[in-house]
Amino acid sequence: MPSGRAAVIDVHQDEILTGEAVALDVQPLGFFLRALGVLIDMLIGVALLILFSVVTGWLLGSGAVDESAVTILTISTIVLVLVVIPTVVETTTRGRSLGKLAVGGRIVRVDGGASGFRHAFIRALVGVFELWMTLGAVAALVGAFTPRSQRLGDLLAGTYSERTRTPPLPPADFAVPPALTQWAAVADVGRLPDRLARRLAQFAASARNLAPAARARAGASLAAEAAQHVSPVPAVDPETFIMGVIAVRRQRELRALKLEAARVAAMTPPAARRPRDFPAR
Repeated sequence: MPSGRAAVIDVHQDEILTGEAVALDVQPLGFFLRALGVLIDMLIGVALLILFSVVTGWLLGSGAVDESAVTILTISTIVLVLVVIPTVVETTTRGRSLGKLAVGGRIVRVDGGASGFRHAFIRALVGVFELWMTLGAVAALVGAFTPRSQRLGDLLAGTYSERTRTPPLPPADFAVPPALTQWAAVADVGRLPDRLARRLAQFAASARNLAPAARARAGASLAAEAAQHVSPVPAVDPETFIMGVIAVRRQRELRALKLEAARVAAMTPPAARRPRDFPAR
């Protein structure tokens, strides 16, 4: 890159920028799933507080401790359950607690890296106020107005809850519609933006589940948008056009990857080669 010039990288809301200037798509945990995970963790905390209270009452009744030590023991128990245990659990499990495991979430830094002790401690300390003292009202209010459902502790610690369970991807169909066989040989789809290509692929995967009117409306809108980046535009219905664009783009990307792998293999000594397989389509 020439000196004095800087590249502008468009990073969207659900993307993070790595140190190599690569924007990665992320999937934050939804508000209601996150609230459910927090509720599970709080119920576990309540159960621990009740357990410690029972133990303290038994020790007091048996004479093992006197009444002057009850206050110190109570405060220590509250600090242990509300701050120490959540911090230790999140630090040792890299952002996972029982509630987060149940809903499929994990606490990570805003740059996508694993959270550490400092992040867990800040979240637990702020959680005493926003979760326990306000019964989660502050956390719910802040989470409802932040893009990644971050609570106040997340904003101060620089973290958010990332989704760790994603539905399996549907099998991709690379076949060009029969009506577009000749068009596919000369079509220019290289100018199609990546985000638009993803929207086309999402529509193709979910079209069968849409109502007919909504399916036709979404197909016409996407086809009109894609037509601005495709040449020539075939005279077919919008959904067939979308399927053709997706198939041509994916086939050419797969072919380019195979050619690149072949060039790398030709320049690599035989002893250092590692097999790289691509799915047959």
